[in-house]
Amino acid sequence: MKANLHPEYGETTMTCACGAVYHTRSTKNRLRLGICSSCHPLFTGQQKLIDTAGRVEKFMRRFGNKMPDLAGTASRTAKKTKK
Repeated sequence: MKANLHPEYGETTMTCACGAVYHTRSTKNRLRLGICSSCHPLFTGQQKLIDTAGRVEKFMRRFGNKMPDLAGTASRTAKKTKK
């Protein structure tokens, strides 16, 4: 086997942008995180809910009843197939 092939696997400090520090093991000396479980909205309970009702209302304002009547189209195609 070749000598000195594998990198050093030792103690590492991971630092988050929020300031949280975690100690683990890695081949890298220092790791910097953009987000961690201490500051992620899902884990902190500050998650924002998406306003889906507002999106539907916005769609209806933009397009209103301009959409074709699909129920009427289905009945017309059923009449054509009976002939």
